[in-house]
Amino acid sequence: MGRYLLSRFLQSILILLGISFVTFVLLYVLPADPVRQIAGRSATAETVENIRRQLGLDQPFIVQYGRYLAGLAQGDLGRSYLQKSEVTELILSRLPASLQLMAAGIFAELVLGLGMGIAAAVLRGRMADQLLMMTSFVTVSAPQFVVSLLMLYIFAVRLGWFPIGGYGTAAHLVLPALTLGILGSGWYSRMMRSSMIDVLRADYIRTARAKGLGRSRVILRHALPNAILPVIAMIGIDIGIFMGGIVVVESVFGWPGIGQLAWQAIQRVDIPIIMGVTLISACAIVLGNLLADLIAPMIDPRIRLK
Repeated sequence: MGRYLLSRFLQSILILLGISFVTFVLLYVLPADPVRQIAGRSATAETVENIRRQLGLDQPFIVQYGRYLAGLAQGDLGRSYLQKSEVTELILSRLPASLQLMAAGIFAELVLGLGMGIAAAVLRGRMADQLLMMTSFVTVSAPQFVVSLLMLYIFAVRLGWFPIGGYGTAAHLVLPALTLGILGSGWYSRMMRSSMIDVLRADYIRTARAKGLGRSRVILRHALPNAILPVIAMIGIDIGIFMGGIVVVESVFGWPGIGQLAWQAIQRVDIPIIMGVTLISACAIVLGNLLADLIAPMIDPRIRLK
């Protein structure tokens, strides 16, 4: 286990370095000039050059990237060009909202997706199976803003069950989490159905049935733990996606998460914030995949970490 964790740690460092380099290159070659955003349209050429010099943006790419890595090694994500605040503080201020939405969204995805997938696998070939798979296709294809606005209109405007938007209480969390659950459930249901069908054909399932075990016990006790392994890996990826922020959902529901911060930074070409959010998202994906790998042997003892 120790060797495995050390290997994954070194791999993670290399991955994060690669992501930071690629992101820095893309931001460096952008036609948009962050200095112009700071100085304003009416600024003189001399003012623009002074700001560029103060921010160190007049130096070669390798010098800028080296300076960024040096700060990163000390836990410094830089300072926002426009908000004049430390990027770490800005991200940490949005982190609780993002974590809440991530946990609730993944929970909603699993409840809806796994339920649909298991039911479709058990009822394979029947009308219910076709309807469930058609529903999953619709949820996967539906644009985020359409589902978000429909949820707001039905449950907030027409029925008045939940607040129209905002953050602070459990009631504010329900609609954005349920929206994410609907949008992501299709992927989980299709994967769960495929995996469950393969497991239900296995010899040990037929043996369990031959012993007279009830249908629900065979599915929940014997089939589900093995069929759910691919889903666990998918959850690890979702952690990173959600930590990067679901921009459309956050915007519609007025949720103050990291995605909203990233969108504002992109509009203003605030490079330090863009880099910070990108790295936090990458770290979340790496951590999510590591957790998925560590959980898998607990579910299936046949898996060995090397």
